[in-house]
Amino acid sequence: MTTDIQRLNQRLASAQPSATYRIIDRVAERRAQGAKIISLCAGEPDFDTPGHVREAAIEAIENGHTRYTQVAGVRSLREAVAAKFRRENGLDVTWQDTLVCNGGKQVIYNALAATLNEGDQVIIPAPYWVSYPEMVQLCGGEARIVTCEANTGFKLTAAALAEAITPRTRWLILNSPSNPTGAVYSREELQALAEVLLANPQVLILADDIYEHLIFDDQTFFTLAQVEPGLAARTLTMNGVSKAYAMTGWRIGFATGPRWLLEAMEKLQGQQTSGASSISQQAALAALEGPKDFIHESRAVFQSRRDLMVELLNSTPGLECVSPAGAFYAFASCSGLIGRTSPGGRVLHTDEDVAHALLDEADVAVVHGSAFGLGPYIRIAYALDDASLHKACDAIKTFCSHLR
Repeated sequence: MTTDIQRLNQRLASAQPSATYRIIDRVAERRAQGAKIISLCAGEPDFDTPGHVREAAIEAIENGHTRYTQVAGVRSLREAVAAKFRRENGLDVTWQDTLVCNGGKQVIYNALAATLNEGDQVIIPAPYWVSYPEMVQLCGGEARIVTCEANTGFKLTAAALAEAITPRTRWLILNSPSNPTGAVYSREELQALAEVLLANPQVLILADDIYEHLIFDDQTFFTLAQVEPGLAARTLTMNGVSKAYAMTGWRIGFATGPRWLLEAMEKLQGQQTSGASSISQQAALAALEGPKDFIHESRAVFQSRRDLMVELLNSTPGLECVSPAGAFYAFASCSGLIGRTSPGGRVLHTDEDVAHALLDEADVAVVHGSAFGLGPYIRIAYALDDASLHKACDAIKTFCSHLR
């Protein structure tokens, strides 16, 4: 029985914990029991942070950069962030048009918390990153999910966007390259969405570009405010160093957008966490201003792994996987497994059943696609070495081959 003193905020009480972290917790439990699990569920590069970035952090400690910083970030980093947006994304911004946060997730949460009122709607294309709908709900908004099937490349079309917009629409969240599908929007696709948004001036846009540098096959990355400058005044363009520079644990995200919004987000952050780690900010500065060899090298490795995973998954009975254009996830249909029985006797009614059976019986951890808003799929993160990926796919194939 829950006592009155244990009463939670109603929004928090109805929120769901991250499905990804639930699987990660189960992996930890199985490993504690002695199982040798290959985890394909964590969304982070397996490489070490580049050496010059680590050295910059050590130097920052030695030089006494260990004090509180301005809430919005140190000016040198904000200048580097602005230069990044000008250089790589064609956005005409200065350091005053930027904000540094404790990770990319805080950028998104701050933006929603600063702008959503009860009943405001946020359009979220599905499949989506698991935290988007929960953040919206926690901030008092209503997630309006638009399902984007494989026949559209898992991407939002202009027609679907136009149909989803209502007088209550406050935001559109657009993630490219996508977690979990790896889908990448072309300039033409973004322009088509922009035409709809230009006709609906009440809608703010959040461009989550965190996987920007993980884009394959010599494609060119575009972001919405770059394609349509007329939307810049109501677009928050978010990025960070976590994926591009293998700095997930350093917790640095950043954004550019209209100053009224950045000021509101800064006010919120000032009462919440204050500025990001002073050491991490110096490391991020070194990443943004230093050599970019790591980006090119890691992208080539991930593209090679992508090709390997797609080939192996498509040779597995009951699985089908289109080749993702970016990020480091394979989003494989497991519809051919639904309704069958695993070697251990589990009936696979859903993709979540598939994910748990793979963990329990094949010692491979994946995340079920329905957690991202579309089933029956499984999301596989190929941020591991080739030998581990081969071993994991062999185990998955053996499991699928023995279904009844």
